[in-house]
Amino acid sequence: MRHLRTYGDAGQAFPVYITVVGGLLFLAFAYFAVGQAAANRNGAQTAADAAALAAAQDRRDQLAGAWVQNVLDPTRWQDIFDGKADGLGLSCWRADQLAALNDAAVLSCLPDGALGYTVVVETNDTVGDSIVPGTEDKKSQEKATAVIEPRCGFELPTEAAEKDTLPLLTCEGKEWELDPKDPEELLPEPEDLFDVHLAD
Repeated sequence: MRHLRTYGDAGQAFPVYITVVGGLLFLAFAYFAVGQAAANRNGAQTAADAAALAAAQDRRDQLAGAWVQNVLDPTRWQDIFDGKADGLGLSCWRADQLAALNDAAVLSCLPDGALGYTVVVETNDTVGDSIVPGTEDKKSQEKATAVIEPRCGFELPTEAAEKDTLPLLTCEGKEWELDPKDPEELLPEPEDLFDVHLAD
């Protein structure tokens, strides 16, 4: 009789065991689906960050070029440091390049004021098949904004010295003494003039 009771208990426990294992498997697949979605979103955010930074860096390089062209006219420096210069082109082509390198496509790319870009991207890949309905066709979209900050300050020379002197340019503690007779002898690089970073 004892043996029969033991087998009876085992028979009753088996359905419970199957139910528990089935529940654990369902949770495992659910966590896997969540992980797939999170990885896809992370990929989209990485692509958006890279695209926004690339666009902002291209704008920074254009502003630095405008500053070099106007280095002998200090009255125009501040406008350039404020993001205002003639002949600036859109920089979204760089956003497209970096998004593509990160397996994504740019949905929108817009200047964020004079000193920044906001980019929205979408992943090329979907989240993939999972136990969650609809994920097989779902793509992730993310947005990022990169800003350009001038790193330099200066004081315009007096009228008496204006023709013979260029302002002392101070960029994050480093001083640049520019010679008006040979201003291109030693010029700061774009990264000396402007900082580019993601917006907080």
